[in-house]
Amino acid sequence: MPVLIEVVTVIHAPPAVVFDLELDVDVHTASLAGSGETATTSTGLRRLHLDDEVTLHARHLGLPWRMTSRVTAYDRPHRFVDEQTRGPFRALHHEHLFDDLMSGGTRMTDRMSITAPAGALGDVVAHLLLAPYLRRLLQRRGSHVKAVAEAGREHPA
Repeated sequence: MPVLIEVVTVIHAPPAVVFDLELDVDVHTASLAGSGETATTSTGLRRLHLDDEVTLHARHLGLPWRMTSRVTAYDRPHRFVDEQTRGPFRALHHEHLFDDLMSGGTRMTDRMSITAPAGALGDVVAHLLLAPYLRRLLQRRGSHVKAVAEAGREHPA
């Protein structure tokens, strides 16, 4: 059974700026520096586009994790989706939405759906342990993107 996680972050920067920061793997890894996260892209570029893959290596919950995701939908600056192609979950679908607040700001919504392996036991672990942990990671990343966007710092493409 999939577990749904949703995190909303309001950022005082235009949607295009926030969209681009969310696809920048260096911003992503900086936001989760505590996990020692590193990222390798299929293109060698540091900003992802449609059909690009990124492989993330990190330490989460005391364990080494490796996950590869592909950008499967891309509508700049409104929405993109990444989905796990290889990794620890039976399935992971992550939708990123960027709503223009018409005040120069953006409402960034992360909607993540995960399905854990191991049947009923995996479902229990996903609800009790993984969902709260992933929610905190999304909140941490959202806060980092907010700080970078609001500071107006540029990042390489």
